[in-house]
Amino acid sequence: MDVLEHFNLAFQEIVDACGDEQNLICEWVFDQTNSETGALLASWFVDRPLRILFVLVLAWFVSRVLRRVVRRFVAEIGERSAGGRAGDDVAVGSLRRRVSLMSSSGDDPTDRSLQRAVTLGKLLESLVTIVVWTTAVFVILGEVGISLAPLIASAGIASIAVGFGAQSIVRDFLAGIFVVIEDQYGVGDIIDVSYATGKVVEVGFRTTRLRDNDGVLWTIPNGEIQRVGNYSQIWARSVFDISISYDDDIDHASAVIKAVLDDLWLNGAPEATIIDEPEVLGVEELASSAVVIRARVKTEPSEQFAVARRVRAEIKKAFDAEGIDIPYDHRVLVMKGDGP
Repeated sequence: MDVLEHFNLAFQEIVDACGDEQNLICEWVFDQTNSETGALLASWFVDRPLRILFVLVLAWFVSRVLRRVVRRFVAEIGERSAGGRAGDDVAVGSLRRRVSLMSSSGDDPTDRSLQRAVTLGKLLESLVTIVVWTTAVFVILGEVGISLAPLIASAGIASIAVGFGAQSIVRDFLAGIFVVIEDQYGVGDIIDVSYATGKVVEVGFRTTRLRDNDGVLWTIPNGEIQRVGNYSQIWARSVFDISISYDDDIDHASAVIKAVLDDLWLNGAPEATIIDEPEVLGVEELASSAVVIRARVKTEPSEQFAVARRVRAEIKKAFDAEGIDIPYDHRVLVMKGDGP
């Protein structure tokens, strides 16, 4: 009984000195010095800083590991999006290294699949960082004796209030995430979003910026984009309606058009690349003063406009050389007067 009372008394002394949550440093200092003040100082200035340091180191390590996992994950996405262009293990490793380097350095990628992977990777890395370090901050606040229950309750109420007041921002942000994940469009694409048609210069998680042919820079919230027409996905097409005179031979004109298109297909300029054999579909319309022949070509993404300009110029030259007339409207003026 005396031993039990002695143990209870010693335990109560430790509780008085170190509190309900004892730690080894506080107990060791109390055993060595039998001083509640020394034990309390050791707890505050040795034990708790060590715990906080451990939490910070653990958060840094977990954040670093998760960021590496995210980079490997987005590298796999970039590899699949590339459509198998990385044909061997060396190429795949190179792709992963490029994604990792771009993610860490912030350099703008030139490949579409890499751009998509890097954008998604930056988002996931930001989310990982926020979650890990927010958790670490809450743990540290608990270590210094701050009650977390009121903070969590206040944060919940504040998040509800912010959610009601910022519904459009949340909608824009979620829409931006799906734009990136689904690869609806990317930087450099030419798109039609109802409000404007132009070249995308920036894809953010809240807004999309594009510049139209007049040089106007449009900034459009992602949540307001109800439909997107993308002129730059995988391939594009140019369609030509070419008018010739009724006096010209249709077969001859069609052969000239086909020869021009085939020459551009085989020997075209890099900025006007035709990727498949051109087609001359035949007579599209018998107009009032012309026979309209339709042709079409398949081009690299976003190059259909340059191809169309080049084709029209070459067809005009070929028609001039072959003596084929491109009809145009004629107007006859009749002058009436009193004299002869």
